[in-house]
Amino acid sequence: GNPELPTAVNITWYSINFKTILQWQPKPSGYFYTVEIHGQTSDTKKKCILTSETECDVTDVLRNVNETYTAHILSVPSSGMDNFEEPPFAVSEKFTPYSQTVLGKPEIQNYTQKGSRLSVVFQDPLTPYTFPNGSFQSIRDIFQDDLEYKLYYWKDQSSGKKDATTKSHMFELSVDSTKNYCFYIQGTIPSRRENRNGQESVVRCTSVGRNILDEYGAEVFIIIAVIAIAVITLAIVLAVFLCKRKKAKAAREKEPLNGV
Repeated sequence: GNPELPTAVNITWYSINFKTILQWQPKPSGYFYTVEIHGQTSDTKKKCILTSETECDVTDVLRNVNETYTAHILSVPSSGMDNFEEPPFAVSEKFTPYSQTVLGKPEIQNYTQKGSRLSVVFQDPLTPYTFPNGSFQSIRDIFQDDLEYKLYYWKDQSSGKKDATTKSHMFELSVDSTKNYCFYIQGTIPSRRENRNGQESVVRCTSVGRNILDEYGAEVFIIIAVIAIAVITLAIVLAVFLCKRKKAKAAREKEPLNGV
């Protein structure tokens, strides 16, 4: 090879919902990179040929998500590849999309709290892969029964969390009908040893039957009560003071004038 050319370092796989980007360093100067994806049972595929970038979208060559891949990042001189000499290259860690891609955020479509029932409907994250008809596959289409979802929920303005699990697109929970609840959803693959839990959805909160105490908390009412007591006390003290002053004035007016 050409030992004078630098080879890639800090090679990292970034993958969410099977969209996979390979990144590395350093920025090339006077040479290019070419990425080769090697599968255990599949043919070698080239991506990002003669690129001056330090990242490469390799999603489309990882369609067999159960395959284990390695990436060879070739450092190619500006004059091109010599047919008789293999350019220097660096090898990535192994990557298996099925066990290593991160589960993205589920999308909460709607939720209702009626009486003591909280219902939450959500949607699976989509992948970049498509069916023959062109529609995108979801992570459920790939993981199937390996995929579960957890919903974490708690009473509004409380720190105690509870959780529920489902393999469907809906949660049905029994809750306190007089309280509001906040919650979020997270995908999970229980069979995994690593990357088991996915990204958390946005937090949503119900808004039924809120009273002023729920809205502002007991602390505000304590402050209001203290202020009210202080105002009442001040009014009483002022009234007593004015009453005494009035009596004193009346008493002075009744006294006979000096020298009369």
